[in-house]
Amino acid sequence: MELPFAEYYRIKMVEPIYRSSRVQREEWIKQARYNLFNLKSEQVYIDLITDSGTGAMSDRQWSELMLGDESYAGATSYYKLKQAIYEIFGFPYFLPTHQGRAAENVLFSALVKPGDVIPGNSPFDTTKGHIEFRHAVAIDCSINEAFDTSISHPFKGNVDLQKLEDVLKSNPKENIPFILMTITCNTSGGQPVSMQNLREVKALANKYGIPVCYDSARFAENAYFIKLREPEYKEKSIREIVTEMYSYADLSTMSGKKDGIVNIGGFIGFRSEEIFRQATTFNIMFEGYITYGGMAGRDMNAMAEGLRESTTFEYLETRIRQVEYLGKRLTDFGIPIQQPVGGHAVFVDALKFLPNVPRKEYVAQTLAIEIYLEAGIRAVEIGTLLADRDPITREDRYPALETVRLAIPRRVYTNNHMDVVAVAIKNIWDRRLNIQHGYRISWEAPIMRHFTVELEKVEH
Repeated sequence: MELPFAEYYRIKMVEPIYRSSRVQREEWIKQARYNLFNLKSEQVYIDLITDSGTGAMSDRQWSELMLGDESYAGATSYYKLKQAIYEIFGFPYFLPTHQGRAAENVLFSALVKPGDVIPGNSPFDTTKGHIEFRHAVAIDCSINEAFDTSISHPFKGNVDLQKLEDVLKSNPKENIPFILMTITCNTSGGQPVSMQNLREVKALANKYGIPVCYDSARFAENAYFIKLREPEYKEKSIREIVTEMYSYADLSTMSGKKDGIVNIGGFIGFRSEEIFRQATTFNIMFEGYITYGGMAGRDMNAMAEGLRESTTFEYLETRIRQVEYLGKRLTDFGIPIQQPVGGHAVFVDALKFLPNVPRKEYVAQTLAIEIYLEAGIRAVEIGTLLADRDPITREDRYPALETVRLAIPRRVYTNNHMDVVAVAIKNIWDRRLNIQHGYRISWEAPIMRHFTVELEKVEH
């Protein structure tokens, strides 16, 4: 008999969590103005709002915290991280930042100007926000299959090469600072980009003389899918796959809070010394000196170790199989999700789930609130609230996908917790047709509104 699959780690420390009543949750979400970000962490039973900075560090990472060098300039911790980045990604130059959006802020300050266009696959919210804040435009060139949750395409993060070339042809080179590839592609459901697509995008970029930048937050998960789904990489190690992936990149921003498995930290990787020097000024202005960039030495140590751990097959197999486990439980219940299951999260198709709620009443947010009320599970809307308003018309933008993301922290929850999530959503599925109305906005910020938006119920 074949042995069943088990996690590659054992649990060394536990943290108690509180299971609340529905009456409590109804009051708490009302006080939070129906914004799940406004809930206190102790009001949440299972927290799937993000996998960013919420993972459990290993004993080796905790050991590295004790070895942190907190010198302002030239700390040994900086050189540890520099070596890890060079070994794994091959970038000869890098700048540490306190997280991924900080890396975007620094790099985009150096390279993005008003009127620019930045093509690629679906950018995430902060990325698009940083682009639009600079009066530039992000152009989504994703393949059409990415927007149909029922199609099981192995690489829904891929760019449509014809769409991309149309953008490159129709805009002056000086108005395209780079092509942006998000790996895995969060907005389309944690979907990977194939090695073939990365290679072809780079060839097209070279043809037009445009650099390629990776949003690398979940690069290791992307490499895992390449190993499983592209036959020629079946026998390659994760590290070997990552090396080839990054041979097609000129730049990279990264949130270390995902595949770096740390609670805070990020970086920018460069091949060009010239662009590195341009970005250095902004890093000093916004983040800190170039050898700490908003990070403590202890955190740089932990991230260097985390990058090495995340690029092992054993770690990735355990991590992604848990996400697949939740996805299978939901599909067995008949619940519509983005297929195939992504690397860091399960994305529930809110439009198919709640067909009677008007889109103008924020369908995915409505479903996310129902999930919290049912079992104290906090998820996040990846839909109209996140898509924000059109910067010109100020009308809501209705994205092709309207989903609720169940993002699973790394090495935190057991499959028993996943069972609770699946059954809670099944309970809502059974009464979904009785949910007729959603929410309206009572207050919102002018950009990236979903973090701080305040809502009120639409009464029957």
